[in-house]
Amino acid sequence: MQTIAPLWLWATFVGIVLVSLFVDFVVLKKQGSHDIGVKEALNWSIVWIGLSFLFNGLFWWAVKDSTGSTDVANTKSLEFLTGYLIEKSLAVDNIFLFLMIFTYFAVPTQFQKRVLMIGIIGAIVLRTIMILVGGWLLAQFHWILYVFGAFLILTGVKMWLAADHESDLEDNPVLKLLRKFMRVSKNYDGEKFWTVENGQKIATPLFMVICLIALTDVIFAVDSIPAIFAITSDPFIVLTSNVFAILGLRAMYFLLAAVANKFHLLNYGLAVILVFIGTKMCIVDFYKIPVLVSLGVVVGILALTMWLSVRTAPAQPRSKAIKSSVAPTS
Repeated sequence: MQTIAPLWLWATFVGIVLVSLFVDFVVLKKQGSHDIGVKEALNWSIVWIGLSFLFNGLFWWAVKDSTGSTDVANTKSLEFLTGYLIEKSLAVDNIFLFLMIFTYFAVPTQFQKRVLMIGIIGAIVLRTIMILVGGWLLAQFHWILYVFGAFLILTGVKMWLAADHESDLEDNPVLKLLRKFMRVSKNYDGEKFWTVENGQKIATPLFMVICLIALTDVIFAVDSIPAIFAITSDPFIVLTSNVFAILGLRAMYFLLAAVANKFHLLNYGLAVILVFIGTKMCIVDFYKIPVLVSLGVVVGILALTMWLSVRTAPAQPRSKAIKSSVAPTS
């Protein structure tokens, strides 16, 4: 797998991620368990998005310096931006699943932060492995690109058809399996994953939540990683755009949770984006859609969907319990 990024930029990226995780996990941990309001979530979302754009600026400069070509630098930075927006937009659907899980288990908002923080670590590790494997497969077997494309088209169609349907967590096979093989406490024990009842060590509902969040991460990775390969085959761009989208996931969750019902048509937009990206992959050997066009299509679909959502009231709330998932729970 070849990449245009110099070695020092890889090292810089790793350093930024480690520092970001230190801030997000160590510094914020000192705040303890507390409810995250819209203002705090908005401020952190701005920080993460700003950091992503600053990195893209550094990436542009590094490519221009190493190749001596402004056109190449512009193309590569647009690939990063397009990939980042695609991953961010697909993360919205992931967040709706988080809302459903947290609501089903009545997770107090002050405990949700730790679950999301652990989920971010798992997501970064998982995506790194899947991107490296996916990049190697594409390099060895070009026809897999068509498989990825067809998968995204089918996923988009399925998402469109299921956009107005509520998911039933009770039918989740992982949840059923966990309940079958382990005892779970009926009550939370702070932020602990294990507690002691009647002298026996058993799992808390928070452990069940972590397991389901991990499953959601796997599903999200399977959907999102093929989509970014439609934009670029450079493993550096694929990895960095994914990771920067994930770093802001926690703040994005608390921000979107407060306004989720206002964007009730967003899943339709995401479905169209997946079909577009899948089609782009399937026709790549016949016609290569320019990166700038792809970026415009993604931004346009998201903007139109959000505008239509605000203009039209939802016929039925996406989830009756979304508000309760962001309200303090005793």
